[in-house]
Amino acid sequence: MTKSYRKNVGVVVFNKDGKVLLCARNDQKDECWQFPQGGVEQGEDYQVAALRELYEETGIKSVELVDRIQEPVRYDFPINFKLPFKGQEQYWFLFYFKGDDTEINFKINPQEIEFKDYKWDDISEAPKLIVQFKKKVYNKVVDCFEPRIFDFLRGKVNGI
Repeated sequence: MTKSYRKNVGVVVFNKDGKVLLCARNDQKDECWQFPQGGVEQGEDYQVAALRELYEETGIKSVELVDRIQEPVRYDFPINFKLPFKGQEQYWFLFYFKGDDTEINFKINPQEIEFKDYKWDDISEAPKLIVQFKKKVYNKVVDCFEPRIFDFLRGKVNGI
């Protein structure tokens, strides 16, 4: 039987300083930083799923859509992962965070606390901090979104 890819969304959130939100996974001993992400429910719109997952995992609601990657990006799970899927097919979204850090709350869903910590960092650092099997995806996300963050913030400063 051939395994399929799980539909998934990935979310990059950046703040007024151009830094992106990276979250430390709760289920790892070592620091394993990543962007919020999660599964898409049957019939759910991808942007709606991205906003839902962002809220469920981080408590963040105060965001503005800036961009998205139109085509899905895939990665395969390592062979030793005993999962029903071959990997994930992700739809990526870029949001500007209009709130402040007091909004961040990892205990929105106490049964599934995904993260234990967060930090704001340069987007270019994300591929260095992610697990190996997701690096190619993170490099693509950085290539697509890094210039958009700069353009968006430049527009905010210049009143565009």
